[in-house]
Amino acid sequence: MGKIDNSTLAGKLEGKFPQTVLRTDELSDMLNVYADRRSNVEIVKYLWDEPSFQFQFLTDICGVHYPDRKGEELEVVYHLHSFVNNHRIRLKFSLPIEDPTIKTLTDLYAGANWMERETFDFYGIIFEGHPNLKRILNVDEMDVFPMRKEHPLEDPNRIDKQDKFFGR
Repeated sequence: MGKIDNSTLAGKLEGKFPQTVLRTDELSDMLNVYADRRSNVEIVKYLWDEPSFQFQFLTDICGVHYPDRKGEELEVVYHLHSFVNNHRIRLKFSLPIEDPTIKTLTDLYAGANWMERETFDFYGIIFEGHPNLKRILNVDEMDVFPMRKEHPLEDPNRIDKQDKFFGR
């Protein structure tokens, strides 16, 4: 297989998914694709199946919370790798905090199981169709999502963090 370049890859994705690929850009030589959340499985399946791409390794799934982006407060980020072409791609899907749902990738990547559970556990992102979506690192009784920027970084009642102890 020949080497993939980001502009060709972006052009193919924008041509194949003109209604759902919202934009692309490049950061540190990695293509970033921003797309509609309803197309995540379709886009990833295309990247997996397309013989010239073969993005068949899921490196990571993570969540991000942008509290100031109304209607797009949460984001799911996928990092995929093509071993055949030694090429990486980053896919980003925005979600409203009122409806933080996106389809699961567990049918394509078995490793997505625990990554999606971790993203659910820390951000409250719901992966529709996941075979066992429950907390993986935090206690089941927890009713908040600790990586969301909805809580102060420190407890203001802690006496060991008062400025007077640090000469301020």
